Amino acid sequence: MKSFKTISIIVVIGFICYFFWQSFSGKEEQDLKGSFKELAFIRNEQNSGPVLRVYAVSLSDTLWNEMKTYGDYKPHTKYGNTKVYFFLEGKPAPREVSLDNAPFDEQFKKYCIAVYEKSAMSQSSFIQYPFR
Repeated sequence: MKSFKTISIIVVIGFICYFFWQSFSGKEEQDLKGSFKELAFIRNEQNSGPVLRVYAVSLSDTLWNEMKTYGDYKPHTKYGNTKVYFFLEGKPAPREVSLDNAPFDEQFKKYCIAVYEKSAMSQSSFIQYPFR
């Protein structure tokens, strides 16, 4: 009976340790391949409506899955909208973005390789070469 309690305690402690290890050892933005670098960011400052976020990001290669994961890591607010525009490192890219329908100057559209969007209902989309 005493050994059953000891084994039960060891199993419970092991489970708790495993749970904490899994919780804190997950991937983060800096663990992704591609050398992601945030070039520009804007967020509306009002708190009366949906929170809108727009990012322009550069990366070293067309790593589609890594881009989608990067977008998933970006903050999102329920009923808000988050957009991430991806550009290749070394190519022209915007240094400022806006919340308008045209988030950056027309000249940069041909260099945008992908866009990630998480909508108001938390549905995400990922489009390769969105302006072609």
